[in-house]
Amino acid sequence: MLLHGFLESSTMWDGLLPEITKTHRVITFDFPGHGKTPSISKVHGMELFAEITSALLAQLGIAEATIIGHSMGGYVAMAMAEKYPGQIKKLILLNSTPAADSQARIENRERALALVPKAKDAFVGMAITNLFNEASRIKFEKEISALKAEALTFPLEGITAAIAGMKDRKDRTMVLKSFSKPKYMICGVHDPILPIDDCKKIAERTKTEFFSVNGSHMNHIENTTEIVKILHLIENKCI
Repeated sequence: MLLHGFLESSTMWDGLLPEITKTHRVITFDFPGHGKTPSISKVHGMELFAEITSALLAQLGIAEATIIGHSMGGYVAMAMAEKYPGQIKKLILLNSTPAADSQARIENRERALALVPKAKDAFVGMAITNLFNEASRIKFEKEISALKAEALTFPLEGITAAIAGMKDRKDRTMVLKSFSKPKYMICGVHDPILPIDDCKKIAERTKTEFFSVNGSHMNHIENTTEIVKILHLIENKCI
């Protein structure tokens, strides 16, 4: 089960699917307010998204699945780990963290909530560009343009609802620490959103196996081959 990030949709996994579907059944979907799924609330909390994810697994008759969450999708995965741990076989946070927002980050989200209704296009462009470091912005210019074009189709209320949900999310570091099944963090060495040193400290504190990749916040685009290798390695682990 692949959970996409903020201003993304199930299409974010297209580069990985040809490889991982060779050996696994893979499920992707769009969270409310993203992709082709309409908004359903003023605030799309991580708990709400986790409830939707859990219900989808149940509807499909899947008792247990490996959950991979990118960025916001990782926040949702952590909400699932707290509320529905029995449905998770392995937990993988891709460019994500169990930690809550810092005060500075909360303030940034509050500014975003004020900005988006007035300048949605400018916000989307800036937010997506900031997911990449300077070198990647040049190398992946075409992919960045495609991400922006898709995100601009998302409803205004869906974008603000997700921002509000991420801003209000709780710290689940101790949830990750107490999660008894296999758990992994995959982080970018040059991630401008989640500093690699912070990710390493959390992984050590929570006894989570850690992988670093030479990329920024969008490793699935910047280093697809390496991500596929890591995912196959994780799925082949017996512990």
